[in-house]
Amino acid sequence: MGSVRNSSTASRSARVEEMRRAERARERRNRVLTIAASVVVVAGLVVGGVVLVHSQSGKKDSTASAKSGGGDNKGSGDSGHWVTGKDGVRTWSGKLTRTHVATKVSYPMHPPVGGNHNPVWLDCNGDVYTQPVQDENAVHALEHGAVWVTYTAKASKADVDALAAKVKQTPYSLMSPYENQAAPLILSAWGHQVAVKSASDPEVNKFFTTYVQGAQTPEPGASCTGGVMK
Repeated sequence: MGSVRNSSTASRSARVEEMRRAERARERRNRVLTIAASVVVVAGLVVGGVVLVHSQSGKKDSTASAKSGGGDNKGSGDSGHWVTGKDGVRTWSGKLTRTHVATKVSYPMHPPVGGNHNPVWLDCNGDVYTQPVQDENAVHALEHGAVWVTYTAKASKADVDALAAKVKQTPYSLMSPYENQAAPLILSAWGHQVAVKSASDPEVNKFFTTYVQGAQTPEPGASCTGGVMK
């Protein structure tokens, strides 16, 4: 009888111990699950915070872009004024922005010498246009290092023909009529402009030599073909 009781007691103790081990295992699992859940919650809060910061930053960037003439804003984004050198070349002293926009742009100078512009440049591989071109495309050509020759109806045919011949022989240059300018003949580059008296004015060759792919070029070597031909 004693032996049977001892055996029963031992079996009961073994079952109790097994139950205790199972309970401890459950507690460990619960602790692990609790910790894992806490980590997920914290991670979610961190990611949410980062997304919120980026969202706010994006809103600020969009606002700044709109103020500077980006997006659908019609402003050129330019600020500054002309400074005229002894040789008569005018240099824009100030900021010339370079944001691509799909809208018309209101430039502070005519012809424009920089600022926000169309994503597509005007072909400027010695191209001579007999009709007015879009300022926004021409400005992009200036960004590529082109010199833009413009003229009004007051320019003589001889001067127009002579300058057209020069442009046709000069990669990174273009020419077009432009009535809304202060002189009959004007040469423009990114940030620089000069009015010349005639096609034989010494400033013509000097301006071409200095500014065709000159040091002022924001994107030297960029293409002057494959853009828009108008």
